[in-house]
Amino acid sequence: MSDMTLSDLSEKMRDIDIAMLSTHTDGGAIAGRPMSNNRQVDYDGDSYYFTWEKSRMVDDIKKDPKVALSFQGKKAFSVAVEGKAELSTDKKEFKEHWTPDLDDWFKDGIDTKGVVMIKIHASRIHYWDGEKEGEVKLKKH
Repeated sequence: MSDMTLSDLSEKMRDIDIAMLSTHTDGGAIAGRPMSNNRQVDYDGDSYYFTWEKSRMVDDIKKDPKVALSFQGKKAFSVAVEGKAELSTDKKEFKEHWTPDLDDWFKDGIDTKGVVMIKIHASRIHYWDGEKEGEVKLKKH
């Protein structure tokens, strides 16, 4: 067992651009899709993603906000996150988490019609770092 802190873990997660975001979909199936975290992993365990409001993923989250994230880093470093997703269309919140790379996907930036931000509040984080593994305890939201 390893004693990585949330701060240590968050720093290592910043180096992983793509996470697999899994939702519960029709009939109890699990749907996963790659999402860029834009290096926005806060020390409190929250992470942020942008997508289209009229997407299957957003519909899934509206029905069941329990989601999972998986990150695969370098040298056998990986992270599994369980959490609750919250949807936002607040441009002020967008601005706090927007990065220039997002303009490639959303041509009018934070003013692009139909954009939604997914904020995931982690409730459980388990990590593996080579032979070491551990879990970071988080406060429930």
